[in-house]
Amino acid sequence: MQFFLQQCLIGLTNGALVALVALGYTMVYGIIGLINFAHGDLIMLGACLALSLVGLLGLAGAGMAGTVAGVVFLVVACGTFCGLLNVAVDRFVYRPLRTAPKLAPLVSAIGVSFIFMNVGLFWIGPADRSFPDLLPAGNLLGDDGLRFAAKDLLVVAVVVPLMVLLSVLVRATPLGRAMRAVSQDQTAAMLVGIDVDRVIAATFFIGGFLGGAASVIYGLYINTIGFQMGFQNGLYAFTAAVLGGIGSIPGAVVGGLVIGLVRSLASAAVGERWTGAIVFTILIVILVFRPEGLLGRRTREKV
Repeated sequence: MQFFLQQCLIGLTNGALVALVALGYTMVYGIIGLINFAHGDLIMLGACLALSLVGLLGLAGAGMAGTVAGVVFLVVACGTFCGLLNVAVDRFVYRPLRTAPKLAPLVSAIGVSFIFMNVGLFWIGPADRSFPDLLPAGNLLGDDGLRFAAKDLLVVAVVVPLMVLLSVLVRATPLGRAMRAVSQDQTAAMLVGIDVDRVIAATFFIGGFLGGAASVIYGLYINTIGFQMGFQNGLYAFTAAVLGGIGSIPGAVVGGLVIGLVRSLASAAVGERWTGAIVFTILIVILVFRPEGLLGRRTREKV
């Protein structure tokens, strides 16, 4: 039972990180119907910046207070970097293709993904890089119980507040109401005075900021980054968004937690090499019986 609970704890921690990345996919899709395949590689660039800042600031030798302040700075700096880069991509790549056939922005997103990947290759090189282990490795729950380290606490302490703040922003602020209006009907939103391009840019910034925060937590949690890390992590996050219901913020969170639990339990039961096959088998089975996802809504096609 303790082994099972330990795997569940690992799965929920990893799932929360996947959910944070999945929010970037689901927000952009919910607003403009675009699957932003460059989001995973955007997070890879955020991890590259985080690694550079750790060396520049000398955080590896800092004390506990310095480490906490450094992690907060990394989250803000990398989040802002990824958010602004996401806005720039929207402004110069996606916005000119708003009225183009849907295949054009999709292919452009794949192209941006390859550009980001090559920037990462130039930045950190072809080999995986070790991310400094800034957090203590001791078990916060004692030596005889479940293992819950400082890096697990970091995931919870960063991911949960960001998800709560995002939910409040979408549901209880003027920007959130504007985002929901643009999601439902862009033309009607323009008719009532909403600056649609501004709302879309804000959505890209928020999604990028969450991705930048996820890149810092990923580096501190996994302690290894590479220029190809964006593909696999982006694929799992996109799968979580689809599983939960693409376009649904609560669905992305639920999908991420489900993916994390399935990966952890499958890895313990049958080995790491089979986890991908099991995850996507479950995804296919769920979508066969519920194509809109776990928390998605059935919508009629507009003609």
